[in-house]
Amino acid sequence: MENLFSSKHELISREDKEKLLNQKGVCLWLTGLSGSGKTTIAKTISKKLHKKGIITQVLDGDNIRIGINNNLSFSEEDRLENIRRTSEIGKLFVESGIVTICCLVSPTKKMREKAKSIIGASDFYEIYIATNLHECKKRDTKGLYEKASRGEIKNFTGISAPYEKPNSPNLVVPTENISIEESSEILYNFAIPLIIKN
Repeated sequence: MENLFSSKHELISREDKEKLLNQKGVCLWLTGLSGSGKTTIAKTISKKLHKKGIITQVLDGDNIRIGINNNLSFSEEDRLENIRRTSEIGKLFVESGIVTICCLVSPTKKMREKAKSIIGASDFYEIYIATNLHECKKRDTKGLYEKASRGEIKNFTGISAPYEKPNSPNLVVPTENISIEESSEILYNFAIPLIIKN
């Protein structure tokens, strides 16, 4: 069968897509413990950006695991594969000029570096959603931390698996001390200059 995409120059370029959308595709990679507020912040900022006419796509770790990554466990190897697949999907959105917000615990530096290498350093922004373990446990409506403490969930970050705090993230959002709206505003103000094309 003939390869319809053999000539890359025949495809619509990223530059043309970004020009049409009047925005730059970037990846905001939200990392932090389960319950830190990653998904809630992502949904809130997505709505704020939408009101400004900016197209976004949220890739949430829980939803990704229900679908394309439903065959993966929480072993170190499968977690890395979870990051790889999500990053490859994210890269496609970014290259289409879409602001892509990825919400994954991504507990190790190795995992986050993997994501950065796939998406591309110039498009990747590491956002640390900084919330202590005690606060995350208080917010845990699903009872995941309790189950992990009883040994019902293996390799659960913060209980039976470590979380390596980012050494030099592009942005730190301290959600334990401020509201979701304030947290989202911090991320919004950080993101807007990256997204709006002059």
